[in-house]
Amino acid sequence: MRALVELIAQALVDRPDDVRIHEVVQGRSVVYRISVHPDDVGKVIGRQGRTAKALRTVVSSVAAREGKRVSVEIE
Repeated sequence: MRALVELIAQALVDRPDDVRIHEVVQGRSVVYRISVHPDDVGKVIGRQGRTAKALRTVVSSVAAREGKRVSVEIE
């Protein structure tokens, strides 16, 4: 799951080497915190949050197959 989040985030930004994923496990829930270069934050969020919402939807659907709850936060 972490690899999927990292792959998508790196594809969205201009500086893929600056993408960092922090994973926080809380029981059956997992929180992925994405940190990117300050110039790339807007690209990950998208207009009115559409890109971030799409990222969360993809990750949530994959997690549902595995019986987990996943959330994605952008720092």
